[in-house]
Amino acid sequence: MPPLAVEHVARAVDHTLLDPGAGDASLTALCREADEHGFAAVCVYPRWVPRARALLQGGAAVCTVVSFPHGLDATAAKCEVARAAIAAGADEIDVVIAYAALLDGDSKAAGDDLSAVVDAARAERGDVVVKAIIESGQLSDDEIVLACGLVAAAGADFAKTSTGTAGGATAPAVSLMRTSLPPSVAVKASGGIRTAACALDMLDAGATRIGTSNALSIIAELETHALAR
Repeated sequence: MPPLAVEHVARAVDHTLLDPGAGDASLTALCREADEHGFAAVCVYPRWVPRARALLQGGAAVCTVVSFPHGLDATAAKCEVARAAIAAGADEIDVVIAYAALLDGDSKAAGDDLSAVVDAARAERGDVVVKAIIESGQLSDDEIVLACGLVAAAGADFAKTSTGTAGGATAPAVSLMRTSLPPSVAVKASGGIRTAACALDMLDAGATRIGTSNALSIIAELETHALAR
């Protein structure tokens, strides 16, 4: 691990809290940790967006999820949740694509759904970052390539691997996504990233964001390694 790995990884982390049973103490700790370590964002449910916005003191963005984890909410509902979250203070939206439609062979429906959400989010705030979760663990390689094409066509900023509820991120999937996307669309790896080695593998494969609820242990691993050098 290189000496600058700690800072490099921290700047890429979306510090994630998507436990529906978590309370305000957990959310407060999440935001304090994001400020302390310089994480890119905190990722929380829409209900927690205003509180996260109020708690954060540093440069971390507020990210929230839409149609998580299945992607099967009606398009109008997805758009409304995205607009409301942005109005409440969200800087970034992680929306699950309608990947079931993709699996059924209706890529047009999946693409139209995602495009509508991206358009609604940008109409609410022009600089909002939209990440489209394709659920790569449920897709074949050909379907991953197709999904990445839909993400690019919709104008999303990132293609994201996974929700973490139906298979996690893998370095081969991240690499395939990176080669299937234009340079203007980044890759976020998420799901099952629990160790420093795994996080670095994802970054090496082409991800520029890491979604994890294990950020503190990953940073602790990296710091321990740096001290041992």
